Amino acid sequence: MRRTRAAAASAVTVSLLAAVTACGGGSSTEGGSNDSPKTLTYWASNQGPSIEADKKILTPELKKFEKDTGIKVKLEVVPWSDLLNRILAATTSGQGPDVLNIGNTWSASLQATGALLPWDAKNFDKIGGKDRFVGSALGSAGASGSDPAAVPLYSMAYALYYNKKMFADAGISGPPATWDELVADGKKISKDGKWALGAEGSNPSENIHHVFVLGKQHGADFFDADGKPDFTSDGAVAAVKQYVDLMGKDKVVAPGNAEYAQNQSLQDFAKDKTAMVMWQTAATTLKAHGMSDDEWGVAPVPVQSGSPGTDTAVNSMVAGINLAVFKNTDNIDGALKFVKFMTSDAEQKTLNKTYGSIPPVTAAQEDPAFNTPALKVIRDTLAKSAAPLPQVPNESQFETAVGTAVKELFADAAAGRPVTTASVKEKLSEAQQQMPKK
Repeated sequence: MRRTRAAAASAVTVSLLAAVTACGGGSSTEGGSNDSPKTLTYWASNQGPSIEADKKILTPELKKFEKDTGIKVKLEVVPWSDLLNRILAATTSGQGPDVLNIGNTWSASLQATGALLPWDAKNFDKIGGKDRFVGSALGSAGASGSDPAAVPLYSMAYALYYNKKMFADAGISGPPATWDELVADGKKISKDGKWALGAEGSNPSENIHHVFVLGKQHGADFFDADGKPDFTSDGAVAAVKQYVDLMGKDKVVAPGNAEYAQNQSLQDFAKDKTAMVMWQTAATTLKAHGMSDDEWGVAPVPVQSGSPGTDTAVNSMVAGINLAVFKNTDNIDGALKFVKFMTSDAEQKTLNKTYGSIPPVTAAQEDPAFNTPALKVIRDTLAKSAAPLPQVPNESQFETAVGTAVKELFADAAAGRPVTTASVKEKLSEAQQQMPKK
């Protein structure tokens, strides 16, 4: 999912999703209509440095589509802080867009509402075929064994961005490969008002992304093989404690980061206040904050030992944005044409170059623009060491419940309250109790 997602999911998210899952998606139809063939409403997610920047980027592209098809697209760029709740409200009211961006981690949850158009072979054929897309990206487009609920639009992975000058000033020759190295380097850097690592401690979704990866490194998935929550396993507890300990015990993350939820850690990084940040395709935002490309480097996110890979060497979730169509659209033909346009080779190159992400369309990846050193790290991560978040109907509630538990543990760490294995397990137990009972 997108790097700039703010702390979005709240208690209302849990209750709304539980309701739509129970009722099967009140807004669903058998496939929409063509009652309004000349207009489309598109909800885009905030991918750039600001809402206005996204409008400036997308508007000329949408004009191309209008010129080619005669269909006018009404664009709304929705902040990550509002997007999931807006979507869930639309699934119950039936008053939503024709086409929308969704975080890929939400795919199975939104699929369970029944409100999104399924991408069966017939629909894929209308946009050029399923085999145009990278397999790992399709793996985060819906529940296993079902037709995808969306198609991939932008692919991303986490990488470790590091400030070259701050490393040189601390006498550190290169980025850390393991967590022990990161903590050791971090203690050399974290002094005189500067800190080693930035975190968005008040952002439940960012928290989930990092503790999921650490969970994989500790042999935990947060859900069992049957899709039931398993938040209090030894591996899950160890993952959450390790992440929060970066602030509380290791003291390489500033206590103030416990309140960050709006990309402040990237701003600190660009202002030489923080030496490292784990982020998804940060180049565009860093440039917007006045940082030149030669001031920072990119490396894989650390692992416990050895090199990034599969199983316990996973070092990123499969991040990205998917494009979905509401089943009850009143311009189904236009919606499919729009998805075909947005996922065309040419448009994939244009948009992903602008946003600094990787095209999930295989042919578009051949463009030399996606072979920069920074994007090579991300491509290698997606190919070799990234895992999708659990594609289960309750994934969104998982993000809310566990992400908020981590937020509260960061608050404890910032206040100097001890974060122990017992206190972490208690918080995760409370989070598991918030999950809907089947």
